[in-house]
Amino acid sequence: QVQLVESGGGLVQPGGSLRLSCAASRSIFSIDVMGWYRQAPGKEREPVATMSRTGNIMYADSVKGRFTVSRDIAKNTVYLQMDSLKPEDTAVYYCNARAESHYWGQGTQVTISS
Repeated sequence: QVQLVESGGGLVQPGGSLRLSCAASRSIFSIDVMGWYRQAPGKEREPVATMSRTGNIMYADSVKGRFTVSRDIAKNTVYLQMDSLKPEDTAVYYCNARAESHYWGQGTQVTISS
């Protein structure tokens, strides 16, 4: 099993930045893919950015050039740096770990509003 604990959400103005953190309960090298998903009100959950164990990264088209996923192996933590935030980025952001099963964090609210 993998427990995931997210942090870093909040309210920021358009154009601002936030960094989300996701701490895993075991080595992220034992996890095939870690990633970030988001779900806006009335919409389905969608992938935002993923990073494989080997370091391959995928971004959704809507966040390319604005969001950056990274990891700290020693801390078993994955980050999502979000810059140039837009109102349409408003959503609950979830950390996901794909290993022997799919695991989800509790979610953290990100609100972009002036």
